[in-house]
Amino acid sequence: MSYEPEVSEASDVSVPPLAGPAGVAGPADVGEDASWQLFRGDGTRRTTPLPAAPPWRRFSDPEPTGEDDDGPRYVIGAAETDVINAALHLRRPLLVTGHPGTGKSSLAAAIAHELDLGPVLHWPVNSRSTLQDALYRYDAIGRLQETNLHRDSPGDTPDIGTFVRLGPMGTALVPAERPRLLLVDELDKGDIDLPNDLLTVFEDGTFEIPELSRLPEDRSQVNVLTADPHRRSLVTRGMVRCTEFPVVVITSNGERDFPPAFRRRCLPLHLGDPDETRLRAIIASHLGARALDGAEDLVTAFLNQRAVGELATDQLLNAVFLRSGGARLDADGLLKTLLHRLNSGG
Repeated sequence: MSYEPEVSEASDVSVPPLAGPAGVAGPADVGEDASWQLFRGDGTRRTTPLPAAPPWRRFSDPEPTGEDDDGPRYVIGAAETDVINAALHLRRPLLVTGHPGTGKSSLAAAIAHELDLGPVLHWPVNSRSTLQDALYRYDAIGRLQETNLHRDSPGDTPDIGTFVRLGPMGTALVPAERPRLLLVDELDKGDIDLPNDLLTVFEDGTFEIPELSRLPEDRSQVNVLTADPHRRSLVTRGMVRCTEFPVVVITSNGERDFPPAFRRRCLPLHLGDPDETRLRAIIASHLGARALDGAEDLVTAFLNQRAVGELATDQLLNAVFLRSGGARLDADGLLKTLLHRLNSGG
């Protein structure tokens, strides 16, 4: 889900209607709501234009519109904002917890946008993730193959930097005037030792690439690939050391606890489930204030079902988006599908 912007007077964005081409008739039982139905199940082929996707499901990079483009704002309380600012001032990682769908990962995008820190460097953690994956990768096999191909013309052999690519954390530690934002997503899904492995990097802000530090003195500077597409970074004597510690946002769904030494180096921030007021603000800022008209039953159904099982905010946004586009939603129909509980009993 895209990050939850703060409601503002200028955020009244209309939802495009889910309408097919004029004059296209569907089955006899479609009724007056046929305009939102792209698929009708009647076997007829149509070149129906697809409507615009929800804002949180658009993947193309928006074109910059200049310095006056403020973009969407994240809906968050003053207490949570204070914790974020404390982490920024102390240059400490922010450990964000909360149920799925409370805006943990999207908080990173909001911070990076507001502080103009560039694209978020995203490290999605899973059970196979290692610290080295996040720091750098060295393609030894690729380099050996290229060396063999150019055995008769050594001068044409690609430089070793072509076979070294910094990972998201390694790229975040590249020296720069302004820090980058690193999102370590769902750290609790990683190996039990991974949090402890991160401690040295978090404390020192540096790491070594042994494959480069072993090079002769006349080759002490190497341009390596980074996690940013088409960008390289100069590494001297195999050492990467930040000049400004990156802004680090670590998310956790609370599947397990972290070691005390790790938690001591982070500032904790818990994002609770949004209440009714915040839900309305989220809807208005994603879809415009007009989207709230006629959505009272959706909000009520969401709150009632969340009281007995886990739900994510984007499930409500999906329902409101479809309702605004003309979809027929009721408690016994599509609404029941959209607001299914996320825990095992749902």
